[in-house]
Amino acid sequence: MKLTGFFRSGASYRVRIGLNLKGLSVEHAFKHLRKGEHKAPDYLEMNPQGLVPSFEIDSGDVLTQSLAILDWLDESYPEPAFLPSDPIKRARVRAFALAIACDVHPVQNLGVLNKLKAYGLDEAKANQWAKETNYDGLAACEKLIANEPGPFCFGASPTLADICLIPQLANAHRFGADLSGFKRILEVEAACKAHPAFAAAAPEKQPDAE
Repeated sequence: MKLTGFFRSGASYRVRIGLNLKGLSVEHAFKHLRKGEHKAPDYLEMNPQGLVPSFEIDSGDVLTQSLAILDWLDESYPEPAFLPSDPIKRARVRAFALAIACDVHPVQNLGVLNKLKAYGLDEAKANQWAKETNYDGLAACEKLIANEPGPFCFGASPTLADICLIPQLANAHRFGADLSGFKRILEVEAACKAHPAFAAAAPEKQPDAE
């Protein structure tokens, strides 16, 4: 199996965490987003969206979109599970993960920031957009887990929620969002930082890190 990603890509980060939680070792390849390597014709043949990650499995099939890859991992390697067995709890974990993956991450990623700059926003204002987007989205996420047991988002073990949260926190910190008031989120961050699967997936630990 081979994962094509970028050290700072939040979506790639999610898949690295998932692979580590499952105890899987894979080959890694890299596409430098700021250099536009993900838009090269040969890569677009593999992933027509020109995004990372892409995940090639042993059959030769290529999977795209981080949550779809994580679903495949969870179905192919059931333990430890990314989702609770109870249907209501599963729905809540999924809702939290989708709040980040669908509503927060996409509107502050590199492609969107580059579009904002192309439409006339200077870099400071584009970064302010990213900062506010992260803060507002994480404020809602804080409320979603306010009454859930810790130390992770939904209890004693990591779930898909934690897999999505930690990469988004990396983005939030990078853009200077003040998260000091988010008690539960900071509790989760501390628990995940102490977990080997999350620690090994951190951007600064990757071979392509700058």
